[in-house]
Amino acid sequence: MLKIRLARGGTKKRPFYQIVVADSRNPRDGKFIEKLGYFNPLLPKSKPERLSLESERITHWLKMGAQPTLRVAKFLGTANLAPVPEKRNNPIKALPKKKAQERLKAAQAPKEAPAAAPAAEAAPAAEPAPVEAPKAEEKAPEAEAPKAN
Repeated sequence: MLKIRLARGGTKKRPFYQIVVADSRNPRDGKFIEKLGYFNPLLPKSKPERLSLESERITHWLKMGAQPTLRVAKFLGTANLAPVPEKRNNPIKALPKKKAQERLKAAQAPKEAPAAAPAAEAAPAAEPAPVEAPKAEEKAPEAEAPKAN
């Protein structure tokens, strides 16, 4: 199967890619059939030197049955040489992992607790009120005793 894909060149931390047509069984930077353009990711998107495509040769290879990789398909879509690939979505991969879910639950619990806390405070306050009332009565005579002296 023929693929239109990127072959990496350049030095360490300075990538430069050639857009090539190659057999899918060959390594990424290995043997290829024809060079169809280049891509320099270090340049800003506004510069025309960032991407170069040989449109005639690309359409030829697409007619021959070569399949572009996702990144190359995006380039071809922006250059109107092929349809733009649909946006991919993997909702399972986007879900928070186990520890993050636990943190979210822990963060939501204190938010729920203050809302429940005033109701909880009101209920216990009603129960101890009878217990506190006798204490207040006991303190009242003591308070009167020093006044009498």
